[in-house]
Amino acid sequence: MSPKQFKSIKGTHDILPEISWKWRQLEYFLHDFMSHYGYREIRTPVFEETELFSRSVGEDTDIVSKEMYSWTDQGGVNLTLKPEVTAPVVRSFIQHNLSGVNPNTKVYYWDALFRRDRPQKGRWRQFHQFGVESFGSAFPEQDGEVILMAYQFFKKLGLTEFTLKLNSIGYSECRNSYRTALTEYLKPYFSDLSETSQKRFQLNPLRILDTKVPHEKEILNDAPNIVNYLSVEDVTHFEEVQALLKTNNIPFELDPQMVRGLDYYTRTTFEITSNSLGAQNALCGGGRYDHLVEKLGGKPMPAVGFAAGIERILLALEHIQTGWKPLSTNVYIICLDEESRSAGFTIAEELREKGISTETDLLRRSLRSQMREANRTGVKLAVIIGEKELQSQKVQVKDLHKGEQSEIKRESLIDHIVHLNL
Repeated sequence: MSPKQFKSIKGTHDILPEISWKWRQLEYFLHDFMSHYGYREIRTPVFEETELFSRSVGEDTDIVSKEMYSWTDQGGVNLTLKPEVTAPVVRSFIQHNLSGVNPNTKVYYWDALFRRDRPQKGRWRQFHQFGVESFGSAFPEQDGEVILMAYQFFKKLGLTEFTLKLNSIGYSECRNSYRTALTEYLKPYFSDLSETSQKRFQLNPLRILDTKVPHEKEILNDAPNIVNYLSVEDVTHFEEVQALLKTNNIPFELDPQMVRGLDYYTRTTFEITSNSLGAQNALCGGGRYDHLVEKLGGKPMPAVGFAAGIERILLALEHIQTGWKPLSTNVYIICLDEESRSAGFTIAEELREKGISTETDLLRRSLRSQMREANRTGVKLAVIIGEKELQSQKVQVKDLHKGEQSEIKRESLIDHIVHLNL
């Protein structure tokens, strides 16, 4: 009986070498982009106390109630693999008193997250996000910077078919008034709502605004508009955010039904969507969360942030030319016998020490097979070593792109290749 062959868990995926270079290029792009805005990278543990998410994200959200990977460890502590990153960053911000270091703390992250959701295109159970969190400013300029950053990130990546949507959900006082009005409006339609929306009606009716069910979206067309329930201060704040975006030529649409799926948001919320992604069309989303730091045990602290899905970004990039290229090997050492293999091994390492990416055959293949492999990998130079070359202390160097071949002294080989600036 042959051993069991294992496969990846449903909802997870391997990032193979044929695609991993795109992930690396995107990450390089991210680090460079964030440096222009003064944001510094933060990394948090892969798991946290379960209560951190139930208190921040909300007990009644789908994430906490249905999607988290949680367990109790040997010490009796309830732990959860991160389903989102804002709460862990806030926990770290409080724990390490980052506000004492900088009154306007600005950080970004690139991380793996876990939710037991129904897998589909653009949605995985282990997925990846990058995001930013900025603490300290209650002013609309902070909202404007974070939203502008998100927009410019996708624009500079080369994406063109995406839309920025804005809304304001105000602070809790006006949101409570709106919740009452929305509930009254939906009562006559309760029996027409899906099972999910009926549960949301009881627990958090604003979440019904997130529905993707067509007939429910029609019901909501005439629902009360949250803008009409905002305080004067909320309206002024939102108008200033819009003015900043307009001044910087950032196009946007107002979407009064966009509330975001997490309970901690206040005032400004936003999403960037792409028509190239299908049903799961959100590239990123975020907003202001002025009460979360205090809710998790810190001092009152305004904050704004967003998160963007890496897998979805890469799907969107499939439709455009990024100019990215995989890192390639510059030199391939071809050895023809046992003695030349030892010499080739040494030459390869000497080239690597000079910063030149080099491969050598490890399967003891024929000259033809090695040349075929060198051409397949796209290297520019092949260095050929055999018995004749060892005796003469010279090697054959072939430019595989031009088809030209020359004989180079062994003692001059490394400098010769270095000066080619491959």
